[in-house]
Amino acid sequence: QVRLVESGGGLVQPGGSLRLSCAASGISFSGRAMGWYRQAPGKQRELVARISSVGGTNYADSVKGRFTISRDNAKNAMYLQMNNLKPEDTAVYYCAIHGSGSYYSPINYKYWGQGTQVTVSS
Repeated sequence: QVRLVESGGGLVQPGGSLRLSCAASGISFSGRAMGWYRQAPGKQRELVARISSVGGTNYADSVKGRFTISRDNAKNAMYLQMNNLKPEDTAVYYCAIHGSGSYYSPINYKYWGQGTQVTVSS
C-alpha cells in the first residue's frame, strides 16, 4: 500500500522559513516525477513546484525565488524549502507522485499525502 506523509508545517511569521518533507512507503520515488501542491480555504488546489525524475524543476510564479523543491531518492523523500513566507502562502500543502499527462493538472497525480498545514501570520 502506497503511503505519502508530509511533515514540517506550522505557524510562522511573515518573512520566516519552513522546510516541508514528504516520506513515502510502499513505492519508490526513483524514476518518478513528483510535486508539491497547496490548497487554501475556498480556493482550488494549485501546483507549487514539481520535480522531474532527473531533477528538473518548475515553480509557480508566486513562489519563484522563494521556494526550492528537492528530492533524495536514497531516502525516498522529497522536500520543499520555503523562505520569505507571505500570508498568501497560507494553505494545506500536499505532496504527490505524478502518474501521466500534464504535470500541471492535479488529476494526473496518482498518489497523494494527507497534507500539512502552513500558516503565515504575525
